[in-house]
Amino acid sequence: MQSFSILQVRVGRVGPLGPNGVPSGIDKQPLAGPVVAGALGLAGDEHGDPRHHGGADKAIHAYPVGHYPLWRAELPEEADRFQPGGFGENLVVDATEAGICLGDRFRVGAALLEVSQGRQPCWRLNLRFGRGDMARLVQQTGRSGWYLRVLEPGALRAGETAVLDARPNPDWTLARVTRLLYHDRTNMTDLAAFAALAGLPESWRRLAERRLASGSVEDWSSRVETPG
Repeated sequence: MQSFSILQVRVGRVGPLGPNGVPSGIDKQPLAGPVVAGALGLAGDEHGDPRHHGGADKAIHAYPVGHYPLWRAELPEEADRFQPGGFGENLVVDATEAGICLGDRFRVGAALLEVSQGRQPCWRLNLRFGRGDMARLVQQTGRSGWYLRVLEPGALRAGETAVLDARPNPDWTLARVTRLLYHDRTNMTDLAAFAALAGLPESWRRLAERRLASGSVEDWSSRVETPG
């Protein structure tokens, strides 16, 4: 994929989520005009759990618009919740994980963005969609969207095209990464190649190295199961 369209740009303030009012910035609203993308994300965007969300490796979250009809068809009882912005994304895009590679660099407006990792869904999605298994479903399907670093700050806006500037890892689509992390989980050959990728977030490199050393897979329950 050499380019894709930015259909919406969204930011959100922290507010209460779920019956216990967990702080979250997942409720992001669309912007009509330009917004500056900086090293830590879009101006005016907030995160309720900055330890696990946001930061340089997760500055901007993109989510494919084409996933929403699939979710509505598969989970009709929650169909009204599966609308653009539902996953708390900053960018609603017309690309998918099958056409995006780790390390891809895209020019969007005045900003240069780099694909850093796929989203590892957490239990806040369970609260967002009113389903205790939503985070696991996102993980299993690979419909997670992806995070972007901001290499060169600048303004961007809805309606612009993200144009591919560089593709250092053409063999490592995000769909392949999902297969390795959550399905073909102890493929030692691929894990070794994955751990050696330049620009891989340290958290993902450590994950791969632990699997290589132990031959076992980490426990995801604290990330995907709603506390309490």
